[in-house]
Amino acid sequence: MVVFVSIFWPSPLKKSSKIIGAVYRSELIIEAKHPKENLDKHIYQLERYLSHLSAKHGLITNGKELRIYRRLINGLVLLFSCTTKNLDDSIEQIDKLIGKENLFSAEQSNSDCIHIVYDNQIGARKMKTIAIYHHKGGVGKTTISVNLAAVFSKKGKRVLLIDIDAQANSTFAVGLIKFQFEEDDDLRDRNVYNLFEKTRYEYNFVPGLVKKSHYFNQTEFDVIPSHITLIEKQSDLLGAGSSGLRLARKLALVEDQYDIVIIDTPPSLDIYAQASLTAADYLIIPSDLKPFSNQGMPSVIRFVEQVINENKEGLQKPPIKIMGVLPSKISTNHQYLTHVYPKYRSIISDRYNLPLMSSKISERSALSNCINKTITVGNLNIPDPKSIIEYASEDSSASSSAIEFDNLANEILIKMEV
Repeated sequence: MVVFVSIFWPSPLKKSSKIIGAVYRSELIIEAKHPKENLDKHIYQLERYLSHLSAKHGLITNGKELRIYRRLINGLVLLFSCTTKNLDDSIEQIDKLIGKENLFSAEQSNSDCIHIVYDNQIGARKMKTIAIYHHKGGVGKTTISVNLAAVFSKKGKRVLLIDIDAQANSTFAVGLIKFQFEEDDDLRDRNVYNLFEKTRYEYNFVPGLVKKSHYFNQTEFDVIPSHITLIEKQSDLLGAGSSGLRLARKLALVEDQYDIVIIDTPPSLDIYAQASLTAADYLIIPSDLKPFSNQGMPSVIRFVEQVINENKEGLQKPPIKIMGVLPSKISTNHQYLTHVYPKYRSIISDRYNLPLMSSKISERSALSNCINKTITVGNLNIPDPKSIIEYASEDSSASSSAIEFDNLANEILIKMEV
């Protein structure tokens, strides 16, 4: 069942006691599904309804879960979700999103026409840099970084992915490590470390280091690879006080070439992590929300407040904005999602006073399968990784993960452009 909630736009106007015009538009679309239906499977259909009717908001429910989406140019962003058991506690928040008084605001123009003015209108075009960071490993940083880059690229954004983790997982994930033997290593002398060097050669700046994400994604994006030698070279940077600021300064030189820069950071508090967050406008903290991951939250906050924001002040840049803790590697077990997951979510805001992102990335085999794809060349298995959106076009079992990343990308866009 689908319900269309219409408004007048422009509102009926009177002149000399006559109505001079009125146009109906569906502003809110409500779609109700059977309780056994998985809502994830119906998001694309809801998006088609919203696009066809030029509606901005959609509510979808199966009687057990309720979600509210907003339509953007490039897809839907999840604004709110809750279980129907918690509906009474969520009424005020729902009203703020789609209540009669809050769904839209209007202002009178000189021509006596009513124009709808929505919050979250897209701002000026400017490069935005996002650090994906948590100093606990195994929380899905690389998976999030590479697939976000792929989704943003598909949406028409000019994307640069920077791998600053010595494990070089993002570099591998986008298919840049295809060599089988050490003598064929073409990344040892040209990688992200060069951005930390003071010498002024072409390969010490972004354009001289960029490689393309060939075959990883249908729409390519730029990548600056990492290398395991970052570990041994770190000591060379410790005596140079400006090393932690150099990445930010070099990214500033290419701010007209990219819309979004994504930095896959190391799970540490070292100079590479410091440089990553100093260069970033926004911070996303991936976490499985379990106690061991949560124990690292206070030190992340201290790192940001005592080190990163002081560095940014020295660069005359505003403090980094914590976009939120992103639930990642979340079990899809129904009992877990019903009884345990909501409690884990509440801890982030209640105990650590951190914002929590509406999106989540579930733990599914498709996310590892797409990265670990190989092709056989002679007697060798050569890595041939794919982004989750490319993999989903080949394997329908990956569609749920692809939808989650699309939702995440849309949420990030709207939060960055407010």
